[in-house]
Amino acid sequence: MSDGSRDGRAQDLHARVLEQLQRGLAAPGGTPAQKLQHTLRLLAKYRSVLISNTLVQQAGKSVQGGPFKGMEFLGSVTEGCTAPKLLGCYESELQPHIKGAIRRGYDRVVNIGSAEGYYAVGMALRLPEAEVRAYDIDEKAQAACRKLAERNGVSARVKIGGEFRGEDFDALAEEGGRNLVLCDIEGAERDLLDPDRFPGLKSLDIVVELHDVIDRGISRTVVERFAESHEVVVVPHGLPKAELPLFFQGIDNLDRLIAVWEWRSGPTPWAVMLTRAAAD
Repeated sequence: MSDGSRDGRAQDLHARVLEQLQRGLAAPGGTPAQKLQHTLRLLAKYRSVLISNTLVQQAGKSVQGGPFKGMEFLGSVTEGCTAPKLLGCYESELQPHIKGAIRRGYDRVVNIGSAEGYYAVGMALRLPEAEVRAYDIDEKAQAACRKLAERNGVSARVKIGGEFRGEDFDALAEEGGRNLVLCDIEGAERDLLDPDRFPGLKSLDIVVELHDVIDRGISRTVVERFAESHEVVVVPHGLPKAELPLFFQGIDNLDRLIAVWEWRSGPTPWAVMLTRAAAD
């Protein structure tokens, strides 16, 4: 990309953020504290995008750490943050469990809510004998996942689809083999992860992000549903840890914090649920 094109995109970003700020502050309703909170989050996201752009310019698009180190990533994502994924510290609390899944090995990995494919393609790279099925209802996310799979040479093993239904769990279980489900569906897990309605779930290993910030009490509900059939570990969310590149040494502490910030607005723990056979 030429410097002129890059400068033009940066100016467009500055203008869009300024417009959103002005519109938010001028909107009726909301207390001053609420408007300030909204403004703070918007500015932090804006700064996060600038840091991501700098990271790509300085270090390229290769993931620098974590279980998917070396994966050739994209310059931006279809939802949420980019910099923590490039740095390899994204969802760092979950990484020991992802590494454990890689050690166990699976015949299939089913990623529900795959977005641009960070986990789908990452697992395809680390499990070279496995088939990966990536599902997302957003067509832009499907296209990005397809591009990421092609970039990393795993498109033959990454099958991309749209909506995943509860009945599909039963079909997956009937296929046999060792299956891992990675699920991040922004609060819809209460309806989808119901082993009474979809008994195939009882034979599948599952890692699910639980959106208590959207559906209060969902963590307790999911744990109770799978307590009899699975060994369940709840992994709370915390602050990501990362070894930042050398060029970050000249950056102030606030930008260091924003670089690893994952844009979360509230609690999103994970449940790692292994069948008894897998846990033994």
